[in-house]
Amino acid sequence: MTQMAQEEIVSNTKTVMQGLEALRVEHMTLMNNLAEGSKNDPDKMEIVKRNMENIELGLSEAQVIVMLFAHLQNIEAEKQKLRTQVKRLCQENVWLRDELAITQQKLQASEQSVAQLEEEKKHLEFMASVKKYDEIQENEDNLEKSRTDPVVELFPEDEAEERNNMSPTPPNQFANHANAGYEIPARLRTLHNLVIQYASQGRYEVAVPLCKQALEDLEKTSGHDHPDVATMLNILALVYRDQNKYKEAANLLNDALTIREKTLGENHPAVAATLNNLAVLYGKRGKYKDAEPLCKRALEIRENVLGKSHPDVAKQLNNLALLCQNQAKYEEVEMYYKRALEIYEMKLGGDDPNVAKTLNNLASCYLKQGKYKEAEMLYKEVLTRAHEREFGAINGENKPIWQVAEEREENKLKNRENTPYGEYGGWHKAAKVDSPTVTTTLKNLGALYRRQGKYEAADTLEDCALRSKKEALDLVKQSKVLGVADDNKRQKSGNSKEDNEDHNKRVHK
Repeated sequence: MTQMAQEEIVSNTKTVMQGLEALRVEHMTLMNNLAEGSKNDPDKMEIVKRNMENIELGLSEAQVIVMLFAHLQNIEAEKQKLRTQVKRLCQENVWLRDELAITQQKLQASEQSVAQLEEEKKHLEFMASVKKYDEIQENEDNLEKSRTDPVVELFPEDEAEERNNMSPTPPNQFANHANAGYEIPARLRTLHNLVIQYASQGRYEVAVPLCKQALEDLEKTSGHDHPDVATMLNILALVYRDQNKYKEAANLLNDALTIREKTLGENHPAVAATLNNLAVLYGKRGKYKDAEPLCKRALEIRENVLGKSHPDVAKQLNNLALLCQNQAKYEEVEMYYKRALEIYEMKLGGDDPNVAKTLNNLASCYLKQGKYKEAEMLYKEVLTRAHEREFGAINGENKPIWQVAEEREENKLKNRENTPYGEYGGWHKAAKVDSPTVTTTLKNLGALYRRQGKYEAADTLEDCALRSKKEALDLVKQSKVLGVADDNKRQKSGNSKEDNEDHNKRVHK
């Protein structure tokens, strides 16, 4: 009713405007006639002028009414649009509340089972440690098969940093590296984190529809060829990859690559990130020849944009080296690893974890070629640097763990008892050998010693790695329990000494 009244007012106003316009024309004619007449009548001229002023005033007011009506129509349209958005937000809020309630219920159930799972894990680790010393050494062929070199095992792709990375990608790295060189809008970051949370829980039935709905909304509002659409395509591709749907993931990444090249330029860092992710995906499928040119192009972009000495360039070199290593291109592999080492040591310093990782990768390349001496030197370099960071320069009384292991190997026939483990058993804890890279180095060097027949040295390093891992897990468990009693600590320390003595007896039995 109100809307119809407004329309009638405006229609009548327009009619009045037409009439006033006609009157204004007539009065203009009268004024001209009076001005040209032989008898000048001032009274009539004054009356005509007053009428003209009233007509002009009426026309102005009528125009204001018409403009006000148009403004009210725009306000009403905007209000309807806002009401629709509020309604949609309310629906999304209700859905998120339901999801939060379900997640809280699952969290409570998980917390109840933590204690039981920790006990089971502790028992399994104990059984594994016992089994380790009872196993017969496998032949070199089986050992070689067990030492695979999966692509980007130590250096995952960029968006993945976002399962951090690609087995499943851990959420922290996934989010950090999702779009190198491209700022993700806040609304997409929130959705991104929600998707990663669901994917990390294995709830793909929620994560995939959420991605698809967001992708559909973005394409409607921004069009298909938009950087935000490319971001969502990358996220959905990573979710598919974690489900081993490699074909679907590759199609999405290729689509995202096309969009980013078109909208951001062929030499943009985000293009390099997508190229790297696509190369990693091909590498996981064993398509190393297809992956290599993509990785090289990503390297070229990063060199041009970031400079040839940037740490991200070193990371790309590691990925390229791993791809070439799976194709037995060992000369190229050594060149890429050595260049990556130079960059890391120059930009991040020799103590940076990436230096130790790259040294391990280069040693793996040497092992593939049968260059055992070169590999051994690199493993020792990693362990020596870790020791020097904690205890200073090496001397006769300050020895790294590999030197202790070799001395035990040399003295095994002279002194069956050897130096007790207690004299060096705390080294791995103080020198942070429980870090993944150094623990891996201990295992690798131990395996190399075993290949050379140095079983006493191998047992020393492998036992150190095993104990460092076990103690790291125990420390994590203790940190979760408040008010641990002192007698429990003393009992644990006593048990560790008894375990060391029992192991020495078994080794020298």
